Amino acid sequence: VRPEWFSYEKCYRSVKNSKVDLTILLDGSISNHHFQFDPEDKIIEFQGGSDPASFLFCLQTIESANLNDQDIVYIIEDDYFHKPGWEDIMKEAFDSFNVDYVTLYDHPDKYFLPMYDELQSKVLHTASTHWRTTPSTCNTYAGKWGTFKKHWDTHIKYCLPESTHDGYDHTKFLDLWNQGSNLISCIPGYSTHCELPFLSPLIDWKSI
Repeated sequence: VRPEWFSYEKCYRSVKNSKVDLTILLDGSISNHHFQFDPEDKIIEFQGGSDPASFLFCLQTIESANLNDQDIVYIIEDDYFHKPGWEDIMKEAFDSFNVDYVTLYDHPDKYFLPMYDELQSKVLHTASTHWRTTPSTCNTYAGKWGTFKKHWDTHIKYCLPESTHDGYDHTKFLDLWNQGSNLISCIPGYSTHCELPFLSPLIDWKSI
């Protein structure tokens, strides 16, 4: 269920700016897409057909990109909307903490689902916002390329049929957590999954 203000193009526009090197992976044909991308965009078309297959292609594309270990890789699903300045907030996190993975999405389910009644988080802050440790996120998250390589087998594992199921992104991050990895989320969020009732709380997303 989408909020009434939602569009895929709004999500795309909210992440595109001069500070980021954006590569668009399009599962299908651009001729059948929802909207027109800008002419200068780097677009790679492929045929995946499922979320795990698409994510595997995403990982393979990242692997082939000749990145440095300190380069920040941000994987973004197409229904995430971002506040202006999100890229500076993300960089603050990586500059301030020894953290493996970062999400800008403040998951509302962490506040109301019974499974999180006993959840304990450490609260941190950078110059601009607060952060909390969190056990899991969706498949929209960032890490340095060196970190992805360290956990490469785990990321690949959760693209395989025997490991994928509804909520496999949650399971993947629990697996990484059990390996000693860490993940933080900014509070309030600088992005939101555009699905009701799971918008990042406290932000009037419609007005942005």
